Amino acid sequence: MKVAIASDHGGVHIRQEIAKLLEELKIEFEDFGCDCETSVDYPDYALPVAEKVASGEFDRGILICGTGIGMSISANKVKGIRCSLCHDTFSAKYTRLHNDANILAMGERVIGPGLAREIAEIWLTTEFEGGRHAKRIGKITDYENKHL
Repeated sequence: MKVAIASDHGGVHIRQEIAKLLEELKIEFEDFGCDCETSVDYPDYALPVAEKVASGEFDRGILICGTGIGMSISANKVKGIRCSLCHDTFSAKYTRLHNDANILAMGERVIGPGLAREIAEIWLTTEFEGGRHAKRIGKITDYENKHL
């Protein structure tokens, strides 16, 4: 698995924790920034990561901002992306099992680093269940192919 990670200024600290987690799990990743706490625009970080995941260059992505909302909205504008905003472990597990989410968004101002690591680890290690859920994901893909 190859993972792209990024944050805006509001998610720098949790992004650094996620990078450590990926190293511990021996998961290949690339960090797309940002490396400052000065205000930047979240689409400038979310969209490149989403495009790299959508193109297949990366298998999954993790995005962090203050709330996770801006990152998830931005990433979901890219065709083929199913970015899920998660602030609990149950959602992290089921967004992989049932929704085959390929990008995880989290908010540093909403959760702490310990919970963020738990969420990310569950999300990274949970596989898509397929079955009836694959049909549902297929409907989303069909819509994207017809309308985007």
